[in-house]
Amino acid sequence: MSSEERAVILCERERGSSVRAIARLLGRHASTITRELQRPAGDSGGYCPTAAARDYRACRRRCGRRRKLVAGGALHRWVWDRLIHWCWSPEQIAGRLASMYPDDPSRRISHESIYAAIYAHPRGSLKKTMIAALRQQKPKRGRRRTTAAGGSYVPEALRIAHRPEAIETRCMPGHWEGDFIKGAMNRSAVGTLVERKTRYVVLSRMNGCGAEAALEGFSRQMGRLPALLRQSLTYDRGSEMACYAELARRLKLEIWFADPHAPWQRGSNENTNGLLRQFLPKGMDPECQRHTRQ
Repeated sequence: MSSEERAVILCERERGSSVRAIARLLGRHASTITRELQRPAGDSGGYCPTAAARDYRACRRRCGRRRKLVAGGALHRWVWDRLIHWCWSPEQIAGRLASMYPDDPSRRISHESIYAAIYAHPRGSLKKTMIAALRQQKPKRGRRRTTAAGGSYVPEALRIAHRPEAIETRCMPGHWEGDFIKGAMNRSAVGTLVERKTRYVVLSRMNGCGAEAALEGFSRQMGRLPALLRQSLTYDRGSEMACYAELARRLKLEIWFADPHAPWQRGSNENTNGLLRQFLPKGMDPECQRHTRQ
């Protein structure tokens, strides 16, 4: 409520106007005027706009949920130590706190609160350090929602919009999501496969980044699975899947394609790739790393 409105309330009360009359004059609800008149009185014992405004500001400072991640606090130090020095994700931190203190909500925090604290931090080197500690290192929180299903080699019948509802609900195992993690200069790649229900992950080393490499690599890895656990594969529209028809024939499975610029349609695989990027960061060549370890 503004100072002008409080001045009108004071004048109208001195004139003997009712609460409802003042409410109609100001375009406010009658209960709002009642609460305002019940605020602490001034020195004269009646309604005082200055004292009412002071009481309102004091109430606003007390209301709202207090932040748990306060700089200097024990929880703040514990979370930041695991995030920056131990390279834990916010989900891992929240899960560990929940298991450590199942009966003490004051010592637990959700992963969304940790993300909010990171991205709400003022700009500077500390914020860059915290974002760099995250798996996917996104400069902004959120997901792209621009989608346009259109022109590529993908037939209309194989679009994800026509995928059976049983796959979407994750009722039965055997339905996979796939993608590539490419190395430096696209010289090498690792194929990633995630089972939608169990989140079981299969990695496949590729002998290149082209369609033939994807065909041979995915055929080799998925061919080891029982036929019952090899029902469908959902992929993006990358050029490495140009041989999808041969892959479907070899493995006897259905292949579905997500819409362009819609990574959330393959959320399990995208999240897994983000986790793997901690160990295979962009700019690193997985093939060179393998030879170095050998």
